Amino acid sequence: MKLLVRNLSRATTEHELRTLFAEHGKVTTCNLVLDKETGQSKGFAFLEMPNDIESKSAIKALNQSTVDKSKIRVKLADA
Repeated sequence: MKLLVRNLSRATTEHELRTLFAEHGKVTTCNLVLDKETGQSKGFAFLEMPNDIESKSAIKALNQSTVDKSKIRVKLADA
């Protein structure tokens, strides 16, 4: 399942996201979206987790949780 993570702190890294979601299952890809001009995070990312049960567990556990002083939102990404 492809997940969308929004409202990320600009300081949050791809590695931190991958580690956070890996606590709930296997993460196959993690893509933190960066501004082309500045190289800074745009505050959202896409992750893919192949197991639906693990994906749903991650959404339930991490949606509205605080990461780097920001309350993140996690949901299924639109296809």
